Amino acid sequence: MTGISSVHSTSVWPSANGRLLVVDDSRLQRRILLSALSNSGYELVEAASAEEALEICRAAPPRIVISDWMMPGMSGLDFCRILRTMDDDSYIYFIILTSKSDKEDLALALREGADDFLSKPLSGEELRARIAAGERLLKVSGELREKNRIISTTLEKVRDLNAALDRDLVEARKLQMSLVPRCPVEQGPWRISFALQPSGHVGGDMIGTFATQPGRVGVYLLDVSGHGIASALITARLSSWLSGSDPESNMALTRTGAGVRMHSPDEVCRRLNTRFMGDIDTDHYFTIVLGEIDFATGQFTFCQAGHPHPLFQGEGGEVSFQGAGGPPIGLLEDADFAVGEVHLPPGSRILLYSDGITECPDPGGGMLDEEGLARLVRARRAMGGQSLLSAISWELCTMVDDGEMPDDLSAVLIEHCG
Repeated sequence: MTGISSVHSTSVWPSANGRLLVVDDSRLQRRILLSALSNSGYELVEAASAEEALEICRAAPPRIVISDWMMPGMSGLDFCRILRTMDDDSYIYFIILTSKSDKEDLALALREGADDFLSKPLSGEELRARIAAGERLLKVSGELREKNRIISTTLEKVRDLNAALDRDLVEARKLQMSLVPRCPVEQGPWRISFALQPSGHVGGDMIGTFATQPGRVGVYLLDVSGHGIASALITARLSSWLSGSDPESNMALTRTGAGVRMHSPDEVCRRLNTRFMGDIDTDHYFTIVLGEIDFATGQFTFCQAGHPHPLFQGEGGEVSFQGAGGPPIGLLEDADFAVGEVHLPPGSRILLYSDGITECPDPGGGMLDEEGLARLVRARRAMGGQSLLSAISWELCTMVDDGEMPDDLSAVLIEHCG
């Protein structure tokens, strides 16, 4: 075999704390290579055969391998092919020595996994240059592996956090839904039904009722701006302000000499506005429709603060939208609110709903809007209670092709079932 030509160089060797394996069946060739690499900064290891080299690589993988191609038994190219199948975290840079000059042979070496090749007779300068180039590639490869490791670790942490967040959101949804009335309120010929469907795990809509005077019930439907956890936390806070039959906990109620009664709906909205802007430091606001139904007279007195107009359907099936509108709560300190009244004779009903229903997108790029909602209710005049609310929800699901609703859906249906 031909040795390395005697070339002296003052070039600086790459600084690396790694192993460099020289594989050649010629002891003289190995001595010449090892001598040329003596000042390289590597821990130099040698093997007299490809089989021996494989055992060394399995025990302690080197950083760089310089192997002769033609050897008895396993060739250097076979060695390279097997080395590439070994499962190891670190990449081994493989330089094959050959006297072959045919381009097809060299292309074969590269296809089988060699990174570079050196033709014999070897030049010491070229050898150093090839190793320096390999070291640069190994450095980049190591940096990429470290970045991939960091990315993989980070992704695993993110997956764990997301899993924990999903579990927490599932529990939060259970807690939020526990605030929603589970069953219709029924008293004589009257029935109040409820529906709430958050667009995500938790939502910004809330519905509820509370007892006022005998034969009367307060009812509300509110919608906090935005979506997600922040909105859901605010709805829970607001729900606590309108819960129970004690004026100490329910700010819609007041105590008089004759007992507990409900403030007028516009006064409740003013009180909510003052307390919300004073107690909660947030950029959110909310809309609400809040009222009191008198079962004896059939009178529904309500206030509409930024919320969609309640839908009234008379005993003949005709539909109209009620209310004078009004500003949302939490935007203006001196906001003024108006009271509306609707008489519900036997056979009539009134539907309170969130804008998630009227603003549900249709396939044509528009929205359901009030006219579409009126059509749905008129077409289902014979349906009532939870059946009607479920039918409306089903229609909205078909509009979005069973996809995700863009907003929460909530509704309260008050019926005088004459």
